[in-house]
Amino acid sequence: MEPIQESLKKWMRDNKSFKNRMNQARQQVLEAPEVKKLIEETEGLTRTVAEKNLIKLHEYQNQSLACEKCPSRAECINILPGYVPRVEVHGEEVKIAYDKCPRQVKKEREERQRSLVKSLYMPKELHEATLEKLDFTGSEERNEAVMKTVAYVDQLGEKLPQKGLYFHGLFGVGKTYFLGVLANELSNHNIETMVIYMPEFVREMKASIKDDSIASKVDAFKKVPVLMLDDIGAESQSAWFRDEILGSILQHRMMEGLPVFFTSNYSLKELEQVMGHTNRGEVGALKATRIIERIRQLSDPVEVSGPNRRNG
Repeated sequence: MEPIQESLKKWMRDNKSFKNRMNQARQQVLEAPEVKKLIEETEGLTRTVAEKNLIKLHEYQNQSLACEKCPSRAECINILPGYVPRVEVHGEEVKIAYDKCPRQVKKEREERQRSLVKSLYMPKELHEATLEKLDFTGSEERNEAVMKTVAYVDQLGEKLPQKGLYFHGLFGVGKTYFLGVLANELSNHNIETMVIYMPEFVREMKASIKDDSIASKVDAFKKVPVLMLDDIGAESQSAWFRDEILGSILQHRMMEGLPVFFTSNYSLKELEQVMGHTNRGEVGALKATRIIERIRQLSDPVEVSGPNRRNG
């Protein structure tokens, strides 16, 4: 058994080493530039108070205070990712509060804006469409589409314009991209948009008959601030969908002054003929004419021309 005196000497040696390490840690915290600046600028945070709250100040000092230690928001090193520490002094007690960093604020703003663009069976690339990426080097007809898109964005203010745009042209010329640009620009103005791919929209409505959800879905499409119908005319044509679903939605939006945007491979005249084929005779033609008239009331036609951008 080790003599008591030897054990006591060893404890004293170890205890002295422990005290030295504590003193070094204390000095490291108090002499850290972030802590020294904090003591100079924070009312009530004297050096004496700081020495009593070394653990809290160590927590503060080891984190990124202005994103300077973080490569990105995704690689944030802080205890609460996306939040920066802030010191509060209550008497002789120091507390650490946390505020959102600029990158977290930006991340939440972008997520909020993306949430404003709801889509039904649309490609994810839609969220990446921007005015800056629009091609201004195309034909005169395409440039007209670009300019009308820019003009629409420029007039966005407190009141939403009542008419949208009807982009029509051949397959693959980039009509849907214009919808993406407009949807994302509208989200920057905190305006909610629903973008719908028409062929899937028809299937969705038919499937909704079984679970009795069709009324609530149609109501949502009627009332969303901005509705965008992509590839109208490509859907499987039926008198029921044309008159009871599409006609009902467009009529409501026309009465309420809510804009609708469209893309189509058909001009309005051609679309009228396509929609008229759902019924034979004058009844079908008349109802198709009514749909086209509503589209004219809700949007201005814009031709989009150019090469097929999906090739190559």
